[in-house]
Amino acid sequence: MLHPKPTAGDTTWFTHDRFGLFIHWGSYAAAARHEWVQKYEQIPGEQYRKYFEHFDPDLYNPREWARVAKEAGMKYFVITTKHHEGFCLWDSQYTDYKAPNSPAGCDLLTPMVEAFRGEGLRVGFYYSLIDWHHPHFTIDGVHPLANHPDAHQMNQSRDMKIYAQYMRDQVRELLTQFGEIDVLWFDFSYPQNNHNGLKGKGRDDWESEKLLDLVRELAPKAMVNNRLDLPDVSADMHTPEQYQPSEWIHHNGEPVVWEACQTLSGSWGYHRDEHTWKSPEQLLHMLIDTVSKGGNLLMNVGPTARGVFDDRAIAALKVYGDWMKWNARSIYGCSQAQYSAPTDTRYTQNYKKNRLYVHLLAYPFKHLHLPELAGEVEYAQFLHDASEVRFRETGAFEHAALESATPEGALTLSLPVLKLNVEVPVIELFLR
Repeated sequence: MLHPKPTAGDTTWFTHDRFGLFIHWGSYAAAARHEWVQKYEQIPGEQYRKYFEHFDPDLYNPREWARVAKEAGMKYFVITTKHHEGFCLWDSQYTDYKAPNSPAGCDLLTPMVEAFRGEGLRVGFYYSLIDWHHPHFTIDGVHPLANHPDAHQMNQSRDMKIYAQYMRDQVRELLTQFGEIDVLWFDFSYPQNNHNGLKGKGRDDWESEKLLDLVRELAPKAMVNNRLDLPDVSADMHTPEQYQPSEWIHHNGEPVVWEACQTLSGSWGYHRDEHTWKSPEQLLHMLIDTVSKGGNLLMNVGPTARGVFDDRAIAALKVYGDWMKWNARSIYGCSQAQYSAPTDTRYTQNYKKNRLYVHLLAYPFKHLHLPELAGEVEYAQFLHDASEVRFRETGAFEHAALESATPEGALTLSLPVLKLNVEVPVIELFLR
Protein backbone atom coordinates (compact mmCIF):
# COMPACT_ATOMS: atom_id res chain seq x y z
CA MET A 1 0.00 0.00 0.00
CA LEU A 2 1.25 3.48 -0.86
CA HIS A 3 1.56 5.89 2.05
CA PRO A 4 1.34 9.63 1.30
CA LYS A 5 3.42 11.85 3.54
CA PRO A 6 1.53 13.58 6.37
CA THR A 7 0.29 17.11 5.64
CA ALA A 8 -0.94 19.94 7.86
CA GLY A 9 -4.63 19.07 7.53
CA ASP A 10 -6.27 15.97 8.98
CA THR A 11 -6.72 13.41 6.17
CA THR A 12 -7.39 10.33 8.32
CA TRP A 13 -11.19 10.50 8.10
CA PHE A 14 -11.01 11.44 4.43
CA THR A 15 -9.05 8.38 3.30
CA HIS A 16 -11.50 6.18 5.16
CA ASP A 17 -14.79 7.72 4.03
CA ARG A 18 -13.93 7.80 0.30
CA PHE A 19 -17.23 9.17 -1.05
CA GLY A 20 -18.59 12.71 -0.92
CA LEU A 21 -21.20 14.99 -2.49
CA PHE A 22 -20.24 18.15 -4.37
CA ILE A 23 -23.03 20.74 -4.66
CA HIS A 24 -22.84 23.57 -7.20
CA TRP A 25 -25.63 26.02 -6.46
CA GLY A 26 -25.96 29.71 -7.14
CA SER A 27 -27.95 32.19 -9.16
CA TYR A 28 -26.72 30.48 -12.37
CA ALA A 29 -29.27 27.77 -11.58
CA ALA A 30 -31.90 30.22 -12.85
CA ALA A 31 -30.16 30.42 -16.23
CA ALA A 32 -30.13 26.59 -16.20
CA ARG A 33 -27.46 26.32 -18.89
CA HIS A 34 -24.13 25.77 -17.14
CA GLU A 35 -22.50 27.46 -14.15
CA TRP A 36 -20.09 29.28 -16.53
CA VAL A 37 -22.97 30.77 -18.53
CA GLN A 38 -21.88 34.33 -17.75
CA LYS A 39 -18.44 33.67 -19.26
CA TYR A 40 -19.55 31.46 -22.14
CA GLU A 41 -22.17 33.95 -23.29
CA GLN A 42 -20.07 37.01 -22.31
CA ILE A 43 -22.93 38.46 -20.28
CA PRO A 44 -22.20 41.88 -18.69
CA GLY A 45 -22.82 42.18 -14.97
CA GLU A 46 -25.83 44.46 -15.28
CA GLN A 47 -27.54 41.99 -17.62
CA TYR A 48 -26.53 38.94 -15.57
CA ARG A 49 -28.11 40.51 -12.47
CA LYS A 50 -31.55 39.30 -13.60
CA TYR A 51 -30.69 35.85 -12.24
CA PHE A 52 -29.92 37.31 -8.83
CA GLU A 53 -33.18 39.27 -8.90
CA HIS A 54 -35.19 36.11 -9.70
CA PHE A 55 -33.36 33.57 -7.53
CA ASP A 56 -36.15 32.33 -5.25
CA PRO A 57 -35.56 28.72 -4.07
CA ASP A 58 -38.98 28.37 -2.43
CA LEU A 59 -38.78 24.55 -2.30
CA TYR A 60 -35.35 24.48 -0.66
CA ASN A 61 -35.21 21.77 1.99
CA PRO A 62 -31.62 21.05 3.01
CA ARG A 63 -32.71 18.20 5.27
CA GLU A 64 -33.95 16.41 2.17
CA TRP A 65 -30.65 17.03 0.42
CA ALA A 66 -28.77 15.62 3.39
CA ARG A 67 -31.04 12.58 3.59
CA VAL A 68 -30.51 11.77 -0.09
CA ALA A 69 -26.74 12.13 0.27
CA LYS A 70 -26.64 9.85 3.28
CA GLU A 71 -28.79 7.24 1.54
CA ALA A 72 -26.39 7.34 -1.41
CA GLY A 73 -23.57 6.35 0.95
CA MET A 74 -21.83 9.72 0.97
CA LYS A 75 -19.90 10.70 4.08
CA TYR A 76 -19.11 14.38 3.47
CA PHE A 77 -20.26 17.24 1.30
CA VAL A 78 -18.68 20.31 -0.30
CA ILE A 79 -20.91 23.29 -1.15
CA THR A 80 -20.12 26.25 -3.41
CA THR A 81 -20.39 29.03 -0.85
CA LYS A 82 -19.37 31.40 -3.66
CA HIS A 83 -18.77 30.41 -7.28
CA HIS A 84 -17.10 32.47 -10.02
CA GLU A 85 -20.17 34.67 -10.45
CA GLY A 86 -19.50 36.08 -6.95
CA PHE A 87 -22.94 35.34 -5.49
CA CYS A 88 -22.69 34.25 -1.82
CA LEU A 89 -25.02 31.76 -0.16
CA TRP A 90 -24.44 33.15 3.33
CA ASP A 91 -25.06 36.53 4.93
CA SER A 92 -21.61 37.99 4.36
CA GLN A 93 -21.07 41.46 5.76
CA TYR A 94 -18.62 42.26 2.94
CA THR A 95 -21.01 42.19 -0.02
CA ASP A 96 -24.60 42.93 -0.98
CA TYR A 97 -24.46 40.21 -3.64
CA LYS A 98 -25.75 37.46 -1.40
CA ALA A 99 -28.74 35.18 -0.83
CA PRO A 100 -30.41 37.31 1.88
CA ASN A 101 -30.66 40.19 -0.62
CA SER A 102 -32.13 38.01 -3.38
CA PRO A 103 -35.76 36.83 -3.38
CA ALA A 104 -34.50 33.90 -1.29
CA GLY A 105 -34.47 36.42 1.53
CA CYS A 106 -32.27 34.48 3.94
CA ASP A 107 -28.94 32.83 4.62
CA LEU A 108 -29.05 29.52 2.72
CA LEU A 109 -25.76 28.12 4.03
CA THR A 110 -26.47 27.86 7.77
CA PRO A 111 -29.48 25.49 7.47
CA MET A 112 -27.56 23.41 4.93
CA VAL A 113 -24.59 22.93 7.26
CA GLU A 114 -26.92 22.05 10.13
CA ALA A 115 -28.87 19.56 8.01
CA PHE A 116 -25.83 17.68 6.74
CA ARG A 117 -24.20 17.58 10.15
CA GLY A 118 -27.51 16.27 11.46
CA GLU A 119 -27.17 13.29 9.12
CA GLY A 120 -23.58 12.68 10.23
CA LEU A 121 -21.81 14.09 7.16
CA ARG A 122 -18.68 16.21 7.40
CA VAL A 123 -18.68 19.75 6.01
CA GLY A 124 -16.60 21.19 3.19
CA PHE A 125 -16.71 24.71 1.77
CA TYR A 126 -15.85 25.48 -1.84
CA TYR A 127 -14.76 29.08 -2.29
CA SER A 128 -14.01 30.55 -5.70
CA LEU A 129 -10.82 32.55 -5.99
CA ILE A 130 -12.41 34.03 -9.11
CA ASP A 131 -15.13 36.67 -8.75
CA TRP A 132 -16.69 38.22 -11.85
CA HIS A 133 -18.90 40.51 -9.74
CA HIS A 134 -16.33 42.18 -7.50
CA PRO A 135 -15.37 45.67 -8.75
CA HIS A 136 -11.67 45.15 -8.00
CA PHE A 137 -11.29 41.73 -9.64
CA THR A 138 -9.24 42.50 -12.72
CA ILE A 139 -10.49 41.37 -16.12
CA ASP A 140 -8.52 38.42 -17.48
CA GLY A 141 -8.91 35.69 -20.08
CA VAL A 142 -11.58 33.75 -18.18
CA HIS A 143 -13.61 36.87 -17.32
CA PRO A 144 -16.94 37.51 -19.10
CA LEU A 145 -15.54 40.87 -20.28
CA ALA A 146 -12.32 39.38 -21.68
CA ASN A 147 -13.22 40.48 -25.20
CA HIS A 148 -14.55 43.91 -24.24
CA PRO A 149 -12.69 46.59 -26.25
CA ASP A 150 -12.08 48.62 -23.08
CA ALA A 151 -10.94 45.72 -20.89
CA HIS A 152 -7.41 47.06 -20.36
CA GLN A 153 -8.71 50.52 -19.58
CA MET A 154 -11.25 49.18 -17.07
CA ASN A 155 -8.48 47.33 -15.27
CA GLN A 156 -6.75 50.63 -14.48
CA SER A 157 -9.29 51.29 -11.72
CA ARG A 158 -9.18 47.76 -10.28
CA ASP A 159 -6.88 46.70 -7.45
CA MET A 160 -6.34 42.99 -6.79
CA LYS A 161 -4.90 43.73 -3.34
CA ILE A 162 -8.31 45.03 -2.29
CA TYR A 163 -9.90 41.90 -3.71
CA ALA A 164 -7.38 39.62 -1.94
CA GLN A 165 -8.29 41.23 1.38
CA TYR A 166 -11.98 40.72 0.53
CA MET A 167 -11.33 37.01 0.08
CA ARG A 168 -9.57 36.73 3.42
CA ASP A 169 -12.40 38.59 5.12
CA GLN A 170 -14.97 36.20 3.65
CA VAL A 171 -12.93 33.08 4.40
CA ARG A 172 -12.62 34.29 7.98
CA GLU A 173 -16.42 34.48 8.13
CA LEU A 174 -16.75 30.97 6.76
CA LEU A 175 -14.28 29.58 9.28
CA THR A 176 -15.72 31.36 12.34
CA GLN A 177 -19.49 31.33 11.82
CA PHE A 178 -20.21 27.70 10.92
CA GLY A 179 -18.34 25.58 13.45
CA GLU A 180 -15.45 23.30 12.58
CA ILE A 181 -15.02 22.98 8.81
CA ASP A 182 -13.37 19.84 7.45
CA VAL A 183 -12.47 20.89 3.88
CA LEU A 184 -11.58 24.21 2.21
CA TRP A 185 -11.90 23.69 -1.55
CA PHE A 186 -10.39 26.69 -3.37
CA ASP A 187 -10.88 27.14 -7.12
CA PHE A 188 -8.70 27.93 -9.14
CA SER A 189 -5.34 29.31 -10.38
CA TYR A 190 -4.34 29.90 -14.01
CA PRO A 191 -1.10 31.93 -14.06
CA GLN A 192 -0.08 30.72 -17.54
CA ASN A 193 -3.25 32.04 -19.16
CA ASN A 194 -2.79 35.07 -21.40
CA HIS A 195 -5.60 36.48 -23.52
CA ASN A 196 -4.88 39.56 -25.61
CA GLY A 197 -2.41 40.72 -22.99
CA LEU A 198 -4.79 40.04 -20.11
CA LYS A 199 -2.74 37.89 -17.77
CA GLY A 200 -4.10 34.95 -15.78
CA LYS A 201 -3.95 34.78 -12.02
CA GLY A 202 -1.95 32.82 -9.46
CA ARG A 203 -0.53 32.98 -5.96
CA ASP A 204 0.64 36.60 -6.18
CA ASP A 205 -2.83 37.77 -7.16
CA TRP A 206 -4.64 35.74 -4.50
CA GLU A 207 -1.91 36.40 -1.91
CA SER A 208 -2.15 32.67 -1.41
CA GLU A 209 0.36 32.45 1.44
CA LYS A 210 -1.70 34.84 3.55
CA LEU A 211 -4.91 33.04 2.65
CA LEU A 212 -3.48 29.65 3.58
CA ASP A 213 -1.99 31.01 6.82
CA LEU A 214 -5.45 32.26 7.75
CA VAL A 215 -6.97 28.83 7.19
CA ARG A 216 -4.24 27.12 9.21
CA GLU A 217 -4.76 29.61 12.04
CA LEU A 218 -8.55 29.31 12.22
CA ALA A 219 -9.04 25.69 11.12
CA PRO A 220 -5.78 23.81 11.68
CA LYS A 221 -7.35 20.40 10.97
CA ALA A 222 -9.16 21.42 7.79
CA MET A 223 -7.97 19.94 4.53
CA VAL A 224 -6.95 22.40 1.81
CA ASN A 225 -6.72 21.42 -1.85
CA ASN A 226 -3.99 22.13 -4.39
CA ARG A 227 -5.48 25.02 -6.38
CA LEU A 228 -3.84 28.00 -4.67
CA ASP A 229 -0.78 27.87 -6.96
CA LEU A 230 1.62 27.04 -4.12
CA PRO A 231 3.90 24.42 -5.71
CA ASP A 232 6.32 24.37 -2.78
CA VAL A 233 3.61 23.80 -0.17
CA SER A 234 2.23 20.29 0.36
CA ALA A 235 -1.49 20.40 -0.30
CA ASP A 236 -3.62 18.14 1.87
CA MET A 237 -5.31 16.73 -1.24
CA HIS A 238 -5.00 16.89 -5.01
CA THR A 239 -8.10 17.29 -7.16
CA PRO A 240 -8.16 15.83 -10.70
CA GLU A 241 -11.34 17.04 -12.40
CA GLN A 242 -13.59 15.42 -15.01
CA TYR A 243 -11.26 12.52 -15.86
CA GLN A 244 -10.35 9.21 -14.27
CA PRO A 245 -6.64 8.96 -13.38
CA SER A 246 -4.87 5.88 -14.68
CA GLU A 247 -3.07 5.33 -11.38
CA TRP A 248 -2.57 6.73 -7.88
CA ILE A 249 -1.88 10.46 -8.19
CA HIS A 250 1.74 11.47 -7.56
CA HIS A 251 3.20 14.95 -7.07
CA ASN A 252 6.95 15.55 -7.30
CA GLY A 253 7.36 11.78 -7.47
CA GLU A 254 5.49 11.15 -4.21
CA PRO A 255 2.03 9.58 -3.75
CA VAL A 256 -0.54 12.07 -2.45
CA VAL A 257 -4.03 12.06 -0.99
CA TRP A 258 -6.37 12.71 -3.88
CA GLU A 259 -9.99 13.17 -4.82
CA ALA A 260 -11.55 12.89 -8.29
CA CYS A 261 -14.31 15.48 -8.69
CA GLN A 262 -16.91 14.39 -11.23
CA THR A 263 -20.38 15.26 -12.45
CA LEU A 264 -23.50 13.14 -12.90
CA SER A 265 -23.88 14.85 -16.28
CA GLY A 266 -21.57 17.24 -18.12
CA SER A 267 -22.16 20.39 -16.06
CA TRP A 268 -21.63 21.30 -12.44
CA GLY A 269 -24.53 23.72 -12.14
CA TYR A 270 -28.10 22.81 -13.07
CA HIS A 271 -28.47 22.42 -16.85
CA ARG A 272 -32.03 21.84 -17.94
CA ASP A 273 -31.33 20.79 -21.55
CA GLU A 274 -28.28 18.60 -21.06
CA HIS A 275 -28.49 14.97 -22.17
CA THR A 276 -25.12 13.51 -21.21
CA TRP A 277 -26.14 11.91 -17.94
CA LYS A 278 -23.99 8.94 -17.01
CA SER A 279 -25.39 5.41 -16.93
CA PRO A 280 -25.69 3.44 -13.67
CA GLU A 281 -22.76 1.31 -14.81
CA GLN A 282 -20.58 4.38 -15.43
CA LEU A 283 -21.47 5.92 -12.08
CA LEU A 284 -20.52 2.82 -10.11
CA HIS A 285 -17.41 2.13 -12.16
CA MET A 286 -16.13 5.64 -11.42
CA LEU A 287 -16.47 5.16 -7.66
CA ILE A 288 -14.92 1.71 -7.69
CA ASP A 289 -12.10 2.68 -10.05
CA THR A 290 -11.23 5.74 -7.96
CA VAL A 291 -10.97 3.83 -4.68
CA SER A 292 -9.02 1.05 -6.41
CA LYS A 293 -6.33 3.67 -7.12
CA GLY A 294 -6.28 5.08 -3.58
CA GLY A 295 -8.55 8.07 -4.20
CA ASN A 296 -11.87 9.58 -3.12
CA LEU A 297 -14.82 10.37 -5.37
CA LEU A 298 -16.58 13.73 -4.99
CA MET A 299 -19.71 13.41 -7.15
CA ASN A 300 -21.58 16.58 -8.01
CA VAL A 301 -25.23 17.63 -8.01
CA GLY A 302 -26.52 20.94 -9.40
CA PRO A 303 -29.83 21.78 -7.68
CA THR A 304 -32.50 23.76 -9.52
CA ALA A 305 -33.31 27.40 -8.87
CA ARG A 306 -36.31 26.27 -6.82
CA GLY A 307 -33.93 24.46 -4.50
CA VAL A 308 -34.42 20.79 -5.35
CA PHE A 309 -32.42 17.94 -6.87
CA ASP A 310 -34.16 17.19 -10.18
CA ASP A 311 -35.45 13.69 -11.03
CA ARG A 312 -32.34 12.78 -13.04
CA ALA A 313 -30.07 13.58 -10.11
CA ILE A 314 -32.27 11.69 -7.65
CA ALA A 315 -32.25 8.62 -9.92
CA ALA A 316 -28.46 8.75 -10.28
CA LEU A 317 -27.88 9.06 -6.54
CA LYS A 318 -30.27 6.16 -5.97
CA VAL A 319 -27.95 4.02 -8.11
CA TYR A 320 -25.24 4.62 -5.55
CA GLY A 321 -27.55 4.05 -2.62
CA ASP A 322 -28.90 0.74 -3.96
CA TRP A 323 -25.38 -0.58 -4.52
CA MET A 324 -23.74 0.86 -1.40
CA LYS A 325 -26.44 -0.62 0.82
CA TRP A 326 -24.92 -4.05 0.23
CA ASN A 327 -21.38 -3.30 -0.95
CA ALA A 328 -20.14 -0.34 1.10
CA ARG A 329 -17.61 -2.58 2.86
CA SER A 330 -15.61 -2.63 -0.36
CA ILE A 331 -15.38 1.19 -0.34
CA TYR A 332 -15.13 2.54 3.21
CA GLY A 333 -11.73 2.01 4.77
CA CYS A 334 -10.36 0.59 1.52
CA SER A 335 -7.57 1.61 -0.78
CA GLN A 336 -5.42 0.37 -3.65
CA ALA A 337 -4.67 -3.32 -3.23
CA GLN A 338 -1.27 -4.93 -2.95
CA TYR A 339 -2.19 -7.35 -5.76
CA SER A 340 -2.77 -6.83 -9.49
CA ALA A 341 -6.38 -7.29 -10.56
CA PRO A 342 -7.25 -9.30 -13.69
CA THR A 343 -8.85 -7.77 -16.78
CA ASP A 344 -12.36 -6.31 -16.33
CA THR A 345 -12.08 -6.22 -12.54
CA ARG A 346 -10.95 -3.76 -9.89
CA TYR A 347 -9.51 -4.61 -6.48
CA THR A 348 -9.91 -2.62 -3.29
CA GLN A 349 -8.33 -3.75 -0.03
CA ASN A 350 -9.06 -3.15 3.62
CA TYR A 351 -5.67 -3.65 5.23
CA LYS A 352 -6.93 -3.39 8.80
CA LYS A 353 -9.45 -6.20 8.30
CA ASN A 354 -7.25 -8.15 5.90
CA ARG A 355 -9.96 -8.29 3.22
CA LEU A 356 -9.61 -8.05 -0.55
CA TYR A 357 -12.59 -7.06 -2.71
CA VAL A 358 -13.00 -8.16 -6.32
CA HIS A 359 -15.34 -5.89 -8.30
CA LEU A 360 -16.65 -7.56 -11.44
CA LEU A 361 -16.96 -4.73 -13.96
CA ALA A 362 -17.69 -7.26 -16.69
CA TYR A 363 -19.20 -10.53 -15.55
CA PRO A 364 -17.06 -13.56 -16.51
CA PHE A 365 -18.33 -16.97 -17.61
CA LYS A 366 -17.97 -19.60 -14.87
CA HIS A 367 -14.36 -18.97 -13.84
CA LEU A 368 -12.24 -16.03 -12.75
CA HIS A 369 -8.50 -16.54 -12.34
CA LEU A 370 -6.83 -14.31 -9.73
CA PRO A 371 -3.05 -14.11 -10.18
CA GLU A 372 -0.74 -14.06 -7.15
CA LEU A 373 -3.44 -15.33 -4.78
CA ALA A 374 -2.60 -19.02 -4.51
CA GLY A 375 -2.31 -19.80 -0.79
CA GLU A 376 -3.43 -16.27 0.18
CA VAL A 377 -7.19 -16.78 0.65
CA GLU A 378 -9.00 -18.68 3.41
CA TYR A 379 -12.62 -17.95 2.39
CA ALA A 380 -14.57 -16.19 -0.38
CA GLN A 381 -18.14 -14.88 -0.59
CA PHE A 382 -20.33 -12.55 -2.59
CA LEU A 383 -20.55 -9.39 -0.56
CA HIS A 384 -24.19 -8.53 -1.24
CA ASP A 385 -25.59 -11.73 0.32
CA ALA A 386 -22.60 -13.44 2.01
CA SER A 387 -23.05 -16.54 -0.14
CA GLU A 388 -19.95 -18.71 -0.47
CA VAL A 389 -17.87 -18.58 -3.63
CA ARG A 390 -15.95 -21.79 -4.09
CA PHE A 391 -12.40 -21.64 -5.36
CA ARG A 392 -9.44 -23.81 -6.20
CA GLU A 393 -5.73 -23.32 -6.62
CA THR A 394 -3.22 -24.70 -9.11
CA GLY A 395 -3.66 -28.43 -9.51
CA ALA A 396 -5.88 -31.17 -10.88
CA PHE A 397 -9.45 -30.64 -12.08
CA GLU A 398 -12.19 -33.09 -12.99
CA HIS A 399 -12.55 -32.73 -16.75
CA ALA A 400 -10.05 -30.83 -18.88
CA ALA A 401 -12.60 -30.18 -21.61
CA LEU A 402 -15.09 -28.63 -19.18
CA GLU A 403 -12.89 -26.77 -16.76
CA SER A 404 -10.58 -23.77 -17.11
CA ALA A 405 -7.13 -24.64 -15.84
CA THR A 406 -5.79 -22.50 -13.00
CA PRO A 407 -2.57 -20.71 -13.96
CA GLU A 408 0.50 -21.24 -11.83
CA GLY A 409 0.34 -19.18 -8.65
CA ALA A 410 -3.26 -18.16 -9.19
CA LEU A 411 -6.56 -18.89 -7.49
CA THR A 412 -9.68 -19.69 -9.53
CA LEU A 413 -13.15 -18.62 -8.42
CA SER A 414 -16.11 -20.75 -9.54
CA LEU A 415 -18.95 -18.36 -10.36
CA PRO A 416 -22.64 -18.78 -11.21
CA VAL A 417 -23.21 -18.87 -14.96
CA LEU A 418 -25.79 -16.10 -14.76
CA LYS A 419 -24.87 -12.71 -13.34
CA LEU A 420 -26.55 -12.02 -10.03
CA ASN A 421 -29.04 -9.15 -9.70
CA VAL A 422 -26.37 -6.62 -8.69
CA GLU A 423 -25.15 -3.87 -11.03
CA VAL A 424 -21.52 -4.60 -10.10
CA PRO A 425 -21.12 -7.83 -8.11
CA VAL A 426 -18.38 -7.83 -5.47
CA ILE A 427 -16.55 -10.85 -4.07
CA GLU A 428 -15.06 -10.52 -0.62
CA LEU A 429 -11.86 -12.50 -0.06
CA PHE A 430 -10.76 -13.20 3.51
CA LEU A 431 -6.96 -13.22 3.33
CA ARG A 432 -4.86 -15.55 5.41
